[in-house]
Amino acid sequence: MTEPHPNVWFPYAQMGQLQNVPKAIKTQGSKIYLENNKILIDGISSWWTACHGYNNPKIEESIIKQIKKMPHIMFGGFSHEPADNLTDNLLCILSKKYNHVFYADSGSVAVEVSMKMAIQYWLNLGVKEKNKFLSFKHAYHGDTSGAMSVCDPDDGMHSLFKNHISKQIISEIPNSNIQKKKFEKIVADNKSKIAAIILEPLVQCAGGMKMHSTQVLSYIAGVAKKNDILFILDEIATGFGRTGTMFAYEQADIQSDILCLGKALTGGALSLSAVVTTRDVYEAFLGSDLNKALMHGPTYMANPLACAAANASIEIFKDEPRLEQVLNIEKIIKDRMETFSNFPGVLDVRSKGAIGVVQLKRIPDLNWLRNRFTEKGVWIRPFLDIIYIMPCFTIKEDELNQLLDAIEQIIPEWADKFYEQI
Repeated sequence: MTEPHPNVWFPYAQMGQLQNVPKAIKTQGSKIYLENNKILIDGISSWWTACHGYNNPKIEESIIKQIKKMPHIMFGGFSHEPADNLTDNLLCILSKKYNHVFYADSGSVAVEVSMKMAIQYWLNLGVKEKNKFLSFKHAYHGDTSGAMSVCDPDDGMHSLFKNHISKQIISEIPNSNIQKKKFEKIVADNKSKIAAIILEPLVQCAGGMKMHSTQVLSYIAGVAKKNDILFILDEIATGFGRTGTMFAYEQADIQSDILCLGKALTGGALSLSAVVTTRDVYEAFLGSDLNKALMHGPTYMANPLACAAANASIEIFKDEPRLEQVLNIEKIIKDRMETFSNFPGVLDVRSKGAIGVVQLKRIPDLNWLRNRFTEKGVWIRPFLDIIYIMPCFTIKEDELNQLLDAIEQIIPEWADKFYEQI
């Protein structure tokens, strides 16, 4: 551990209490090498991006080849081969009803674009009243203003801003019949002003790794369609194999009107996101009137280096058994974590694909818990009330067990130290 640079402002951190920050000097596979010669096994694949592990040679080769040709060119007025190829590659692995791709530079921006698209879709059709969104408790869709408005306004990390951003319509995930009746009433009462329903399918990740069934996902999609409301799927975290299929929506055999992709899109190499739509959504923006065009253009959208990395990443999914690896990870996590449910202070243990979650009653000292994991040689970052892992799909079995061993050893320590305080 080293003291952080005094002028760097770190994310999601109380800088007044931040004392030690590991300094990474290189990465390889599932390992992070620190300047003090310590090695950490990465349990969260660099915020869920490095699906193929760090320093994948195919991705590196693709980036190096592209940087010698053209590292960047504005996408306003130019096209380029990496973006054309990526569009073809994405549409090849997505549902056939997705037809058009708009590129952005981060997940939050992708969500902003999807919301903008939804509102303007209705405006272009002459419907001015549909300008609100229905989202869900425990939702997280990003840190920018529009994205914050569809996050959980009370229990999410953006609750401080609830009176300073647009107010949206919030519902519980309708898991029970009672919740379904409430959900249907919320939709019926507000459908004239709801532009879209937005949901992270199967797993609400940064909101606490809350999981719902494929039946619930299918049900929500059906309610949206029945009430003539657009459906936005945020697969920024769940896409590209994380839940066991290439995309989470495949497990419910549904699709949305708009789909947001990011994070693992480039295999964790560079920032890039995509907003994919059906032909119906796209065609609502066509015509001779410039006001009907989508007036949005991130400076680094469709960055050629990022597109090259994404193309390589998709090829890796085609050539290597990534989804089989995810299912193997899922089995190991499920088998090992079942025993954790008997530990003091553990409320729930759950898993889905390459995601494993231990929900604690409460975490009084988050920094203590995080530091203990680092001391054990693993990079696991508990938040809210959960300890979770979302490892690289290429993680070795002994490395995965090292992550699980650390959780198994540290939860009893945590219980001894804090359980009486809870």
